[in-house]
Amino acid sequence: MSECTKIDQKNKIIYSVDQLAPAMKALALNIHANPELSFEEVRSAAALIAPLREAGFEIEEQLGDMPTAFRATFDSGKPGPTIALLAEYDALVDLGHACGHNLIGTASITAALALKNGYADLTGRIEVIGTPAEEEGGGKIILANKGFFDHHDAVMMFHPRDKTMVIRGGLACVDAVLKFYGKAAHAASAPQNGISALDAVIHTFVGINALRQFFTDDVRVHGIITNGGSATNIVPAYAEAKFLLRANTVKGLGVVRDKVFAAAQGTADMSGARLEIEEGLTYAERNNNLTLAEFFKQNLEILGVEVVPPPRSGGIGSSDIGNVSQITAAIHPYLRIGDVMPHTPEFAAAAGSEAGLEAMLNAAKALAMTAVDLIASPDMLAAVRQEFLSWKAQN
Repeated sequence: MSECTKIDQKNKIIYSVDQLAPAMKALALNIHANPELSFEEVRSAAALIAPLREAGFEIEEQLGDMPTAFRATFDSGKPGPTIALLAEYDALVDLGHACGHNLIGTASITAALALKNGYADLTGRIEVIGTPAEEEGGGKIILANKGFFDHHDAVMMFHPRDKTMVIRGGLACVDAVLKFYGKAAHAASAPQNGISALDAVIHTFVGINALRQFFTDDVRVHGIITNGGSATNIVPAYAEAKFLLRANTVKGLGVVRDKVFAAAQGTADMSGARLEIEEGLTYAERNNNLTLAEFFKQNLEILGVEVVPPPRSGGIGSSDIGNVSQITAAIHPYLRIGDVMPHTPEFAAAAGSEAGLEAMLNAAKALAMTAVDLIASPDMLAAVRQEFLSWKAQN
C-alpha cells in the first residue's frame, strides 16, 4: 500500500472514531458510574460486548472459564495478521475507577469498531479480548496460561496516566496472604495459655522492615493487616495479613519472596503460631516492544498529542500485561488525563472527566491507526515481530 493510501485510511479511522465518540463516551461514563470489582464485572463486560455484537463481531463469553472474560473477533476472511486489543474494566475497592479501566476497555472497543467500520482494506483478524481482574487476580495471566495469546502477531492497549508516554516498565509482582493460627485465651486472667496470632503478624511486619536495608532499589514490599482478632480481652487465635511483593524481574522477585516468607515463618516459630501462605499468580515484568511503541508514538503525533520520555527511575507499578508481553509483541502506552496519580480519588474523578474521555478517544484512534500500519505495511509488521523474536531468543 502506498503512503498516500495509508494516510487516507488513517483519516477514515479518525473520522470513524469521531462518529462513534458520543456513544463511546456514554459507554465509558456508564462503566465509571457502576464500578465492579475483580471477577465481578458482569455489567461492565456486558456493556462492552453489546456494541461489538451489534457490529457483527463473533462473541465468545466466559473465556478461559472466567465468567466476565470475553473475546470478540472480526475475521476479514483475507490473509493477514491477528491483532488483539485488550480491554480492562475492573475497579478498585472503595475508590471505583481510580485506575481508569473504564477508559481502557472503551478505547479498545472503539478502536476495533473503527477498524471494522472505517478500514475497507482490512485483512487478517481483529480481536478484542476482555480481560477481567487486572487489579486483583490477573485475568490476563489466566488467559495467557491457557494459550489465548499464542496466535497473536501483536497485542495493544492503553492506560490513562498523568503523562503521555509510549514506553514504561512494569515490575514483576505477586501477592500473598499470610494466615497465622494461634490459641485463644483470656488476655487478663490466663494469657499464659494463649498463643497470639496477632503478635506473629506484627513481628512479620517488623521482620520485613528489617530486610528492607538489604533489598535492591527496585524492590517494593507493602502489606495490610486484614484480620487482627475479634476482641481486646481475647488472645487472638487467628490473624491475617496480605502483602504485595515487587521486583524488576520474576527472578529477582523469587529472591524477595523467599526472604519474606522466611521472615514470616520465623515469627510463627518464635510465637508458637502455625503459618499458612496463600500465594497469588505472579505478574511478570513488562517487555515493551520498542518498534511497535514507536509506531504508536508516530500516530499520536499525527493526532497532535505530545509524547514525553518516561522518568529515568521510580513511579513503576505492575500489570498482568507483563505476562502477555512474554508471549508476543505488546505495548502498554499511557495517555495523560490530568495532573493526577492512579489509585487516588482525584484519578477516579479524572477518569470520568472530559479530559479523560478525550484521551480515551485519542488512544482509540492511535490504537486503530497502529493496527493499520501493521496490516498495510508488511515491513512494519516484520520489524515488530523480529524485535520480539530476538528478545525471546535471549530470554
